[in-house]
Amino acid sequence: MLLMLISDIHGNPLALEKALKLADEKGADRILVLGDLLNHGPRNPLTEGYNPAKVADLLNERASQITCVRGNCESEVDQMLVKVPVLGEYVQVLIDNRQMFLTHGHIWHPDKLPQLSEGDIFCFGHTHLPMLETRNGITLFNPGSITLPKGGHKPTVGWYENGGLWLTDLAGQMYSWPASG
Repeated sequence: MLLMLISDIHGNPLALEKALKLADEKGADRILVLGDLLNHGPRNPLTEGYNPAKVADLLNERASQITCVRGNCESEVDQMLVKVPVLGEYVQVLIDNRQMFLTHGHIWHPDKLPQLSEGDIFCFGHTHLPMLETRNGITLFNPGSITLPKGGHKPTVGWYENGGLWLTDLAGQMYSWPASG
């Protein structure tokens, strides 16, 4: 099963359309959205094409394929627009005999992990910084942001299949981190 992980859409349908097109091209079975769907947030600039209602429409077209968690920018009013449940702080998925814990990252994060076992995967967004590392046998995975990447990163999405995790940019090219200066 091929899973696409995206985070931090922040009301930008242009970025979401690119991610959804990529999901179709790669044959993603499910799309896991790690929060901050509609609202740009008070610390973020408005992006070109900002249109939360259009983002809701795009997500609603694929509601049966999407699993979401609540980001720090979601509210009850967002749930009125989006058919997919978006207000849960986390979702746990069992895949390939591993627990995959999905959250946004503002409550649960790498410095405050839930109870997980060796081999489990902790997936989060919020920081707008991609991450893939293992600590104490637990894989920490952040797909970055499709709309407002930080730290010199490009917009990225994450992937999971057959126990493997990786990142691509929105053109589908394997993503490696920029050199640190």
